Amino acid sequence: MGRPGIQMLVRAAAAVSVVFAAAACGGHQDSATTAPSASASPDTSVYTAELEKSDLPWSGSPSPYNAVANLDDGRRVALHYLRGKGLAEQHYSPRAKAWTAPKIIYRTKTDACQGIHLRTKNGTVAAIADFGSYCYDGEPPTESLAVVGTGTLAEWSVNVTKDFDGWEQATVSEDGQRVVFGRGTTLRWSRADGFERE
Repeated sequence: MGRPGIQMLVRAAAAVSVVFAAAACGGHQDSATTAPSASASPDTSVYTAELEKSDLPWSGSPSPYNAVANLDDGRRVALHYLRGKGLAEQHYSPRAKAWTAPKIIYRTKTDACQGIHLRTKNGTVAAIADFGSYCYDGEPPTESLAVVGTGTLAEWSVNVTKDFDGWEQATVSEDGQRVVFGRGTTLRWSRADGFERE
């Protein structure tokens, strides 16, 4: 009778050891999840270009097909329309004193429609842009864009609303965590959840 009791004690001790080992591993994993977020990741952009402009004709100045905004940390961001390609983005580094090469963040062959509007706050950039099949003939947009970039501006979130008159305004919260796009209806973006329509 003594031997089964000892075996049970040994098994219980082994089980407790496994629990402690699992807890220790779990604690180690928790500390790993506190690594810097993507927004704090190093900037891997290549800054060797000059600022480019839209290739769409416009009489007068400035052209509504180009938009540039300053960020609080001295960086700049620019968006412009390119014929038959879509919406292009570049960002500027004050350290490198140069821009990134243009990158298409929304690809479409549809004609540019209306101007580009930018808002920035605390590292978040919000943009409104539109494209339309017959916009040059006075028709409303057929592709209305709500666009948000954060952090190093290497990636952009784009929401497209079809057959809509276009967003009238974009408001960025003071902490840069949220953006509200409005025109009759509301489209919200947050760093935690991305785009959510009300």
